[in-house]
Amino acid sequence: MRNFLRYWLPVLLWASVIFLFSTGLGAPRHTSRIIGPILRWFNPNVTDQTIADIQYGMRKVAHLTEYAVLSVLLWRARRRPRPNDTRPWQSGDAFFAVCVALFFAASDEWHQTFVPSRDGKPQDVLLDGCGAATAMFVVWRRWERTLRSAECGMRTVK
Repeated sequence: MRNFLRYWLPVLLWASVIFLFSTGLGAPRHTSRIIGPILRWFNPNVTDQTIADIQYGMRKVAHLTEYAVLSVLLWRARRRPRPNDTRPWQSGDAFFAVCVALFFAASDEWHQTFVPSRDGKPQDVLLDGCGAATAMFVVWRRWERTLRSAECGMRTVK
């Protein structure tokens, strides 16, 4: 139970946050109520088109980010890293994380087709997958760098 709470509960909570934003709460008309006033506060002369463009960009960055976080949480739950972990990188763990994130992205976009104020887009699934894969690349690079520095430290100690 402790392992579930530590590793899998964060995955489920984050997936719930993603699902919540795929309802009407995450619809463009709701997010524009936040973004528009903020942009107008910074620049009262900002055009509606500029606000729409910025909102669109922010929504796409959100896709990348939320699925990057999901894949890292999935990788962490499967890998269960520990302090000073010297186990070699397992590409299967990253593959698992990206595949599950992609499956969730596809199901989330499909869910949006049933929400009146939303629409599911295959290109958003691709964007979500890019976020998940990019995050796994970053984790891999950090993992390899940490292992290399640990190996260098062991060589100097011996």
